[in-house]
Amino acid sequence: GVAYPLLAPALGGFGAFVAGSNTISNMMFSLFQFEVAVKIGIDATWMVALQAVGGAAGNVICVHNVVAASAVVGLTGREGDVIRKTLLVFVYYALAAGVIGFVFLKLGLLPPGG
Repeated sequence: GVAYPLLAPALGGFGAFVAGSNTISNMMFSLFQFEVAVKIGIDATWMVALQAVGGAAGNVICVHNVVAASAVVGLTGREGDVIRKTLLVFVYYALAAGVIGFVFLKLGLLPPGG
């Protein structure tokens, strides 16, 4: 329903976590996000933007990014610890983006979808 924008960034982040890339996350889920926006009657551009923001946030928990960063700073073997800490950053980031999208929707600041 209309509360879906709260979850859209989380799906983008999940895609980035699984695929290792915001670009691939967008390729996997943008059409889905677009169709959901059309079904609930909001501008699909906003929903796809929330997808992209979530994908960008998901890069902080993306395994290959964490492995590379851990190797550079000498934390090899502690990738699980790094992901546990950056998971909180991802949750706050995705939640903030979702809340902003939801508030814009509820206040009628998003143009109607078509």
